[in-house]
Amino acid sequence: MNIDKKLFNVSFYNYEKEVLGNVTVPNKVYIHDVTLRDGEQQAGIVFKKEEKLEIAKVLMEAGVDRIEAGMPTVYEKDFEAVKEIASLKTGSLVYSFARCMRNDVDFALKCDVDGVVMEIPSSEHLIKLGYGWDVNKAIDLSIDATNYAHEHGLKVTFFTIDATRAPFETFWKIIEGVIKEGYMDSLTLADTFGVLNPHAAYYFIRRIKEKVNKPIEIHAHNDFGLGVANSIFAVLGGASTVHVSVTGIGERSGNAALEEVVMALKCLYNIETSVDTTKLRKVAQIVRKYSRINYTPQKAIVGDGLFTVESGILVAWWKRLEKINEPLEMFPFLPEMVGHEPVKIILGKKSGLDSILYKVEKLNLNLDEKISLNLLKKVKDLSYLRKGPIDDEEFKIISQS
Repeated sequence: MNIDKKLFNVSFYNYEKEVLGNVTVPNKVYIHDVTLRDGEQQAGIVFKKEEKLEIAKVLMEAGVDRIEAGMPTVYEKDFEAVKEIASLKTGSLVYSFARCMRNDVDFALKCDVDGVVMEIPSSEHLIKLGYGWDVNKAIDLSIDATNYAHEHGLKVTFFTIDATRAPFETFWKIIEGVIKEGYMDSLTLADTFGVLNPHAAYYFIRRIKEKVNKPIEIHAHNDFGLGVANSIFAVLGGASTVHVSVTGIGERSGNAALEEVVMALKCLYNIETSVDTTKLRKVAQIVRKYSRINYTPQKAIVGDGLFTVESGILVAWWKRLEKINEPLEMFPFLPEMVGHEPVKIILGKKSGLDSILYKVEKLNLNLDEKISLNLLKKVKDLSYLRKGPIDDEEFKIISQS
């Protein structure tokens, strides 16, 4: 999707050749959304079947390439939800999540999904301590289940749990076993516990690409607040698909956020996705509604307060910029680019005289500057006592007192 660059205004340094050196920047990457599976794994979140369908529909409307609709073996309603989402047959591919077990593949087949994300632990310590297996069992299960899924017509994404804490020899032994005797259409490197730094993400992807002639996907968690950064560096390293969740919900501190990944790739790296950015806020609001997980007003890309201004000096800027239609002097992207409401000016303790004059003009109030100074004091005092802003109706009342 081509987006008019007049919709955003970022640093020109992002595009200098020296910044990325010899790194090959792809033109486009694919988005695999895990909101309905890994997102729902956040403790306390429950999506009902009807809610999953509505979320899936808005993700499809937004142009997400692949939707991980859930794990059909978890609960009968999840099975029904995955099956109904797969039946929608839109432009988005629908995958289910599966362990490397034939039974899980059978459930996926009953749901008529396009493909399966097939998980296996890939770090020897987790295999032994978390599962009570040895590495050979992990390899055998992977070979058998991936072949079984492929033979029954499913696309197979092989998903390596805890790949980033696995000694490379153990990790490669599992991957090589599946390459030689099993099957995969793509390989997902899962930073399951969010322990990579961005440079390591780039290095790890490059190292794997030297040995694997299959598309590489990145699944990043956000335990150190680097889920988005690690996803982007993985893309620069050669990953062609990024796993994301809406607003970053998920286990512990969550996953890389859909809206942040898409906007950062587009605006800061000139990398396209199929996602319609004007739908991002709508998707976030629906997931917030059904997850019952709120996000802060300053949440990147979709927060309610991104285009709400109180500070007097910023209102003074906006007072001028609005009249000459130059909003990108003050914001890195326009509200409409992400489906947000227009810029809103509010009054409060941090307001200045320009804030009062701006509201006086917008509300068609007849006040001179001396009265406005007194009015500013009243606004500040009331806001301080209330610990919050003053709405327009209250302002009108105060202006007449």
